[in-house]
Amino acid sequence: QNVLAVANLALLTGNIGLPGSGVNPLRGQNNVHGACDMGALPNVFSGYQSVSDSAARGKFVKAWGRIPESEKPGLTVIEMIGAAGSGKIRGLWIMGENAAMSDPDAHHVEESLRRAEFLVCQDIFLNETANFAHVVLPAASFAEKDGTFTNTERRVQRVRRAIDPPGEARADWEIICEIANRLSHIAGNGRAAWTYADPAEILQEIASLTPSYGGISFDRLEASYGLQWPCPTPDHPGTPILHTERFTRGRGKFSVVHHVEPAERPDADYPLTLTTGRRLQQYHTGTMTRRAAGPEFIAPEELVEINPADAATLGVADGGWVTVASRRGEVRARAWVTDRPRPGVVFMTFHFVEALGNVLTNPALDPVAKIPEYKVCAVKVSAALN
Repeated sequence: QNVLAVANLALLTGNIGLPGSGVNPLRGQNNVHGACDMGALPNVFSGYQSVSDSAARGKFVKAWGRIPESEKPGLTVIEMIGAAGSGKIRGLWIMGENAAMSDPDAHHVEESLRRAEFLVCQDIFLNETANFAHVVLPAASFAEKDGTFTNTERRVQRVRRAIDPPGEARADWEIICEIANRLSHIAGNGRAAWTYADPAEILQEIASLTPSYGGISFDRLEASYGLQWPCPTPDHPGTPILHTERFTRGRGKFSVVHHVEPAERPDADYPLTLTTGRRLQQYHTGTMTRRAAGPEFIAPEELVEINPADAATLGVADGGWVTVASRRGEVRARAWVTDRPRPGVVFMTFHFVEALGNVLTNPALDPVAKIPEYKVCAVKVSAALN
């Protein structure tokens, strides 16, 4: 509903199809846009081609030999974790994700990972999720591999390897190719032909199957500061601004927006609202930044941001220890008494495993986007002994 409301405002004010206009969301990670472009979503192939579209399915079957038989969208990340814990999914392969810290209701996530029949983790460090893995595959970092990143303005840019990966670490695409070929050999079906020489060859296949990437190649990216899709042909300059002449569906469309109450509101037992997010000095679950001296020196621990009015009522001192509890668990951290949150609201992050905000968060999902309610859950705060 928030996304629809922002899109309505952009349409209403004419901020569409013009320089300096449009909606540019600051998404959670670098290249998350590129991952979605490549079909890392449960309902689309690359280029947002629907898994239920018969023409798209036929195209990918012709190119790959085989795709999942079901035309229905698959599970989201949150749903997959639960399904692995219940036995509905028997094997889970997690790449570049620390679900044990980034997903809501962390205690339940840990239990699901512990129950998973077979768990593979592929990452650059042994993170908290990998503690539950049966197999760990060492991957190369962004500085140790070639490829592309796509940012929030749809700009595809080259990533160039600066150093070699350490030890047995390999680029993600190399690991995937080897596993695919070995599985094909074991199955004896002869269908897999994962023989790419390099990422440039992979991008060629992407361009052949993804109309919006049709004119993008390593050669063109090397000669520019990146290309913005849609870029359908090799002579197309890219599209810096969308909707300059027409809308994708012909006309702009306003959406009726409904206010949807959060699944959990404050009450007598849990009178405060917890909202979670990130801080500038740390990144995501800390897999990289907490191994770096600079960020750790600047922001070495979790701080519970609480309004002075609430702190006074609860007897909480600035810098003092507090316990924050929800219906799913509790954590202990230092308080930061500040005007940043309004009265009745406290703020925490998910950077620190020793005081993890996602122990508290509610796994309730948005009915459309299937995104958890990270921004609202009911908690109580009390002063704790040092």
